[in-house]
Amino acid sequence: MAVFRKRPTGKPGEWYYCIKHHKVEEGPECPAKNRLGPYATREEAARALETVSDRNREWDTDPRWGDES
Repeated sequence: MAVFRKRPTGKPGEWYYCIKHHKVEEGPECPAKNRLGPYATREEAARALETVSDRNREWDTDPRWGDES
């Protein structure tokens, strides 16, 4: 019986942050479920967790998405 593994998708030149290994990677290394990105530069990918935190804070305080009346 053949075993098929899903290959990571992405392209060289695209930068990602792997949340499983806590590292920046270029192109398809880890599965998409473990990656944030793509980012245009290595530096942007290195700041991925900070970017996520900033966006979550913005969404949490956006009155259009609030649960309060």
